Amino acid sequence: MGAAARTGSGTTGSGIRNDFSGWHEHQGSPQSGGSPKKGASFKERDHREALGRSRGGYGTKVCVIADGHGKALGFALAPGQAHELPQAPAMLDSLPAIPLWVVADKGYASDAFRERIWDMGARPAIPAKRRDASVACPKWAYRCRYMVENLWARLKEWRAVATRYEKTATSFLAVIHIAAAADWIKP
Repeated sequence: MGAAARTGSGTTGSGIRNDFSGWHEHQGSPQSGGSPKKGASFKERDHREALGRSRGGYGTKVCVIADGHGKALGFALAPGQAHELPQAPAMLDSLPAIPLWVVADKGYASDAFRERIWDMGARPAIPAKRRDASVACPKWAYRCRYMVENLWARLKEWRAVATRYEKTATSFLAVIHIAAAADWIKP
């Protein structure tokens, strides 16, 4: 039934090479290490693409600045292990007008950040951390923070925002902007 099996190296009748003698001789092959990667090191790529390991796993932190009605005005991305405070001054500079109050949670509690808010002409409503000295933070102003939490709840209704599917930070930020634009349109 059929022809006898052929032994040895060389090509078969179909022209396909069946020996692996030169498997590692090409520089671009994965076994020899290949050519250098486009994104340099993994650390640089993770920082550029806003990816990092935190308690929740491998992900991205998204910082938002919202108006008094709970509508998003701007976003910033950071790697998962990064703190949000370094993103905050640039986000304040992107505001269209100077607000009366800047409301933030305890994660943004720093004297330098409060001083920056005062210097721009607004009042900070940021409670002090337990280890810090108490600062004036009116409870009625701080209670407005729920609007940002509600904004996140509305944005995370979009599955692509809740679980980052996009590989690049720019694509993920674009999805967030689309979700925020749809939130602006809703009554």
